[in-house]
Amino acid sequence: MTDVDRPGSLAGLYVAVIGPGAGATPDDVARAQDLGEALARAGAVVVTGGMGGVMRAAAAGARAAGGTAVGLLPGTSRDAGSEEHTVLVTTGLGEMRNALVVRAADAVVAVGCSWGTLSELALAVRTGTPVVALGGWDLPDDGPRRAADVAEAVRLVHDAVGR
Repeated sequence: MTDVDRPGSLAGLYVAVIGPGAGATPDDVARAQDLGEALARAGAVVVTGGMGGVMRAAAAGARAAGGTAVGLLPGTSRDAGSEEHTVLVTTGLGEMRNALVVRAADAVVAVGCSWGTLSELALAVRTGTPVVALGGWDLPDDGPRRAADVAEAVRLVHDAVGR
């Protein structure tokens, strides 16, 4: 049985973990690290905006589990990114890089809330990318699926991508 065939496997999928950078709460950071680790253990590549807070924590979790974390940076210097990422890609697009984060992913998990997170979440919903919310704001029913914890978030990603 290959990783892709294994029940619960997210092998070969790219999952964006979005959330606040500087405004991340300690709970956001802890959840994001656990989520990054759980996604990597399930075989997913973790994609983030490459900076601090939730992005850094998700990358650290993925790396701790032996996974890959790709950061798509808003600016033109890799030095601005979080070193926890396996790969940092500069875009020079500023906040417009949020669209790249969403479009690079097969599914998106939002941890916590900020205006940047909301823009990524909205782009994902509008483009049909499955979205799971782990904490954050109350949003319309046709928005993200709500997860009570990391295990449920990973299960919802799995269900949303049909694996």
